[in-house]
This record gives sequence, C-alpha cells and structure tokens, in this order.
Amino acid sequence: MFARLAVAALLASTTIVGVAPNPASDGDAGEFVVVSFGTPTNTTGWTITDSHHRAAFPNRTLSGTVAVSTTPATTRSRTPHPVVEVTGALSLSNAGDRVTIRTRHNRTVDALSYGRAPTAERWDGDTWTPLGATDFPPVAATNVSLSAFVFPDDPGQPVAAIADADRRLYLAGYTITSTRVTDALVAAANAGVDVRVLVGGSVAGGVPRAEITQADRLSAAGVDVRVLGGERARYRFHHAKYVVADDRAVVLSENWKPSGSGGHANRGWGVSVADARLAAHLAAVFRADTGWPDARPWAAARDTLTARNRSVASGEFATRFPPVTTQADRAVVHVAPDNARQGVHALLDNATESVVVEQPRLDPHGEFTTALVDAAKRGVRVRVLLSGRWYNEAQNRNTTRRLNAVADAHELDLAAAIVEPRSRFEKVHVKGAVVDGERAVVGSLNWNTQAATENREVVVVIDDPAVATYYGRAFRADWRGGAWRLPVGVAVACCVAVTAGLLAAAARIEFEAG
Repeated sequence: MFARLAVAALLASTTIVGVAPNPASDGDAGEFVVVSFGTPTNTTGWTITDSHHRAAFPNRTLSGTVAVSTTPATTRSRTPHPVVEVTGALSLSNAGDRVTIRTRHNRTVDALSYGRAPTAERWDGDTWTPLGATDFPPVAATNVSLSAFVFPDDPGQPVAAIADADRRLYLAGYTITSTRVTDALVAAANAGVDVRVLVGGSVAGGVPRAEITQADRLSAAGVDVRVLGGERARYRFHHAKYVVADDRAVVLSENWKPSGSGGHANRGWGVSVADARLAAHLAAVFRADTGWPDARPWAAARDTLTARNRSVASGEFATRFPPVTTQADRAVVHVAPDNARQGVHALLDNATESVVVEQPRLDPHGEFTTALVDAAKRGVRVRVLLSGRWYNEAQNRNTTRRLNAVADAHELDLAAAIVEPRSRFEKVHVKGAVVDGERAVVGSLNWNTQAATENREVVVVIDDPAVATYYGRAFRADWRGGAWRLPVGVAVACCVAVTAGLLAAAARIEFEAG
C-alpha cells in the first residue's frame, strides 16, 4: 500500500508545463515540450505522444524542469531549460494537439492540450508567450543617489553618463540617429570600454536612414550592435530607452536622436540613477534581450531593414528646469511586458490625493484612462495633459472630451487638456506621472495595453518628494502653457536676474481648476 502511494506521489510530481509546437524553423525543427519533475524520477520505459506519434524518454533519472525534444541541437537555441533528447517520432501539430506522458505500464502521468499555435510562442496551459520571453520581477533599491531632468531643458545628462563610463556601456533604444551619442560611444569603445547597442528592427514608417550611418560607425569601431526583430521576435517593438554605464542607469522617455535625447524638440523626462543593484538588473535585461536569436548582429540585419529619410530636429530652447539631484527614498525598475503594467496600475490604484499625467496620447476608453477615472471617483485630484501633435490630436481630443464630460457628469476633480508648447518645446513625448506629490514614474511606456503587454519597455518608479515636486513643477508649466517666447540668447541674459524668483514662485503655484 505504501509503495503504491509513493509511486502515485512520484507521478503526480511530474507535470507538463509548456509546449512549443511552432518554433519558426523548417519542418518545425526544435519544437519541444517542457516537463517539470518535482522529484528525481527514473523515466525508463516512459513515452511522450502526440495524436499520431510516440517518442521514448531516456533510461535514466530526470529532475527539475527540462525541455524534451527529438531535435535537441536546434531546441537548445529556443529555450533556457536543459534539453533532454527523446528518441522516436514527435510532430506537434501547429493546428492544435494533445501531448501525453505515460509510464512503461501505459499509465498516464500528465497531459496538456493546446489550440492553434502562433509562430515562435509557447503554451503553458493558459496563455501563449513568445519563446525566450523574460519574466523579470520588479527590482527596488533604497537611499538611491539620482538626478532627475527634463528635455529639452537638459540634454547633457545621458551623454555625460556615457562619457564617464570606464567598464561597460549597454545602450538600448527604439532608434539611434544622434551623432553626438554615437561620438561618445565610439570614444568609449576606443578607450577599451565594453560597448554594446540594441535597437528595434520594427520602426513605424521604417528605420531612419541616419540610423544606418550611426550603426555603421559603431560597428566599424568594434561595438556589438544588434537589431531586435524578425520572424522570432519576442516583442512587437523594442521601445525601451536606457543606458547602463558602469553602475549607473539612465532611463528616458526619449529616443536617441536630436529631437529626443539631443534636446532639440521634445518635452521628455529622464532619470540618472547611481545604484549598482539597479544597474545590474538593467544589464541583465539587456543581456537577455541581446542573447536571443531575434537579436540579429548588425551585419546580418543591415540589408534587411527598410530605411526612410527623416527630418532632423534643430530647435533651440531655454533651460527653465535645471536638473535636481537628491538621495531618493526608493527607486523601482519595472520592465514590460514582464511587470510594468502591474506597477503603473498599482501606483494609480494606491493614489489618495493627486495624480498628474503627461502622455503623448491616451485611448478614450483604455485601461489606464479607466484607472484615472476610477482614481477621480475615489476623490483623487486628477489632471491629464496630452499631445496636440497632428498625428495624436484626433484621438486626444476624444479623450479629453470624454474625461471632462465624465468629470462634469459626476462632479469629479478631474480635468484633461491638450498641451500648448508656446516655444518651450515642440511636442510632448513624456510618458510619466506624479502621484500624491511623493512618487513619480519615468520611462518609455506609452499608456496603452499593446505597449504594456507586447513591447519591451523600461520605467522607474521613484519614491521621493523632491523628485515628485520637480516633475510636478514641469507638469504645471506645461499645463498652464506659459509662454517663453524670448530667443535663447536673450533668455540666458535674463536668467541670472529672474531664475531664483521663478523657481520659488513655481514651487508655490497650485493647479488651476480648468
């Protein structure tokens, strides 16, 4: 009796936890089944079957989580799990199938069914996820030295971090077209720094032609440049914008181009964090994203890209908000699609007093818009500021109308507006928020479901009143649409006399009701 119970417990500890039937290869070579052995198990005589085929497990003891496959050499590049060869035939149907493991006595150990299989994705019994998809948790650090800054006011911080590195530079972006950034990366590579670059291969409208030039320069300098995309791409867009420079991490809302990190057009937010733990975490994210087959070397990807000419921003803007440096109480790095969605929702759901949001666009009925309405219904003061750029204006007009109508109908302290740059910048590219005057979120995540669930994004949530106040002041200026019409030279001449008074006044200004 005891022996039968022991065998039953042993079999119960063996489960099929995943199946990858369509691995984007000729003849589906490399397909595999993921099996978890909770207890070391002798699989002598065991078989694994699909609807029409059968393969035999090895005659040995297996433990932990493994991927079983009839083509182990190909499978090893498609899964992080140890690969175990099964002999015989196994052909998992892309149209749907049932996989079953049986003992030598034909006793069923476990089974898993699946429907039509998307390309290069794995079924876990509940959802399909891209092969190689990461599952990073949020990572937090306390008492963190950091600098918060905004664009176009202060474009110097990202390049300064690159220039100061002496060990490693991992730069991730949607695009890189900035000559200034490339110059700094090439100089670092020439000085012996380990420089690596990852950009997206899927860019709306095509890759900027200037990126071809910059990537060629980087590659010629010995920089490992990779392009994330192709048939086995894990993400719809590689949209993150960050750099790991030694033990410093710089996270931006802006692309590595003149209009963004160059400070020649966009209103954006950024943060430079000096913390070894957070830098190591983003370095691990970078290595995970460059270490999968969808991250193609520049030489292999270059001629497959569709290049487009793009105009180069050349605007000049006064510095109204110099950076603030502080010892923050806490900073948490979130990445999408792994955990950023949950992190942003938790931030909004726990707001008790105020939320201000600045975004390029919001869906009138999207999940984040709904979360903002819910916060207002709890009595939270909510302000939403969106871009008036022509390609966002129609959607954003609908969003602001809906939010303001909801506010009127329910008498909520909620208001939404379209930004009026008035010579302080050209367009809004911020993807940020300030909550309760104490916490701020900064990063690349556009607040929509697709970005949160399908893109690689990086955001930092900062718990610190000084940082929240800083971004809140920038938001208030954008909300008011205050005009700074002076030419840059004149503004600089006036700056000495008026800056202290302006900053002191700005700290005391409350939101207008409208």
